[in-house]
Amino acid sequence: MKNRIAILVYLVFLIIPAQLHSADVITILAAGDIYLGGSATNYLKQNGYAYPFEYTKNILHNADIAMANLEAPLTNRTDAFMEKEFVLKVSPDAVGAIKSAGFDVLTLANNHIMDYGQGGLQDTMDILNKAGIKHTGAGKNSKAARTPVIVSIKNKKIAFLAYSLVFPEEYYATDDSSGTAQGVFDNIKSDIKNINKHADIIIISFHWGEEKMKYPKEYQVKLAHLAIDNGASLVIGHHPHVIQGIEKYKNGLIFYSLGNFVFGSFGQAISERPEGIIAILSFSQNGGISGEIIPLNVDNRDVLFQPKPLQSEKFEVALRNIQEISNRFQVKFNAKAGKGYLRFND
Repeated sequence: MKNRIAILVYLVFLIIPAQLHSADVITILAAGDIYLGGSATNYLKQNGYAYPFEYTKNILHNADIAMANLEAPLTNRTDAFMEKEFVLKVSPDAVGAIKSAGFDVLTLANNHIMDYGQGGLQDTMDILNKAGIKHTGAGKNSKAARTPVIVSIKNKKIAFLAYSLVFPEEYYATDDSSGTAQGVFDNIKSDIKNINKHADIIIISFHWGEEKMKYPKEYQVKLAHLAIDNGASLVIGHHPHVIQGIEKYKNGLIFYSLGNFVFGSFGQAISERPEGIIAILSFSQNGGISGEIIPLNVDNRDVLFQPKPLQSEKFEVALRNIQEISNRFQVKFNAKAGKGYLRFND
């Protein structure tokens, strides 16, 4: 991890990225927000909780580790923690489908995981633990919420940390109460440095920014840079429900927002243009990083809660949009015959 070479990133549209599967390469897949409830409830009752993953499960299973943001607690509780515009929860029955879809790590640091209080959070963690899905970003106190998940694979240790920087503030864990890991700069810096000696690759997840805003705020950029300056290799963001820019910074990569993945809304209440991508990063033994992005159709008015990889002209349009929002970071994309790529030269 210490001697990184120049980062080479290919952004390629493939249904199954088999060329990244190698005994010498570790592939980390990151998807956006998951909420298996809301407007999707009737579709899920009719078709089962595996229904949303039909067009992406092969992609998820092909990665060594797949991660996403679990946007709602898995609980049957009925007493909400506090009154707010959107109070979310998901049936615990959904956990089997999430596991079968291929997810290994879920981040819990967001503005809904505490919608049913400490009990709802504890239900969620117990259910995930029983299913064998690792999680980070929330816990019984601030220390637990800031504790990383470490996954050992191919003789490497991959550490995951997650933080929330969105309201309500009452959801943040304290020294003696459950909640999410608050994205305090000094804490993040300390947490990364503490785990740096124990991990080969450090991945940081941030729930941040403003909904519908396609460019990251200044604090997002500063915080992402802080994470990489202190040893992180990859920063993954979510919450805006749209895609934000991609940046190569020093020896790390930053995806400011992956947008939605499976989200139980028809879109109007969240964004008039719901967007999402899957990012697949490949870490070689010599410290290089290569990867792919897969733009998704996540407009549920069209796909009915089954995200689908975009193809042909729609893929080209999506890639041009990603290019536009990444221009400020001097990232260049090329697209031809349904494929896009970029190259960084230090």
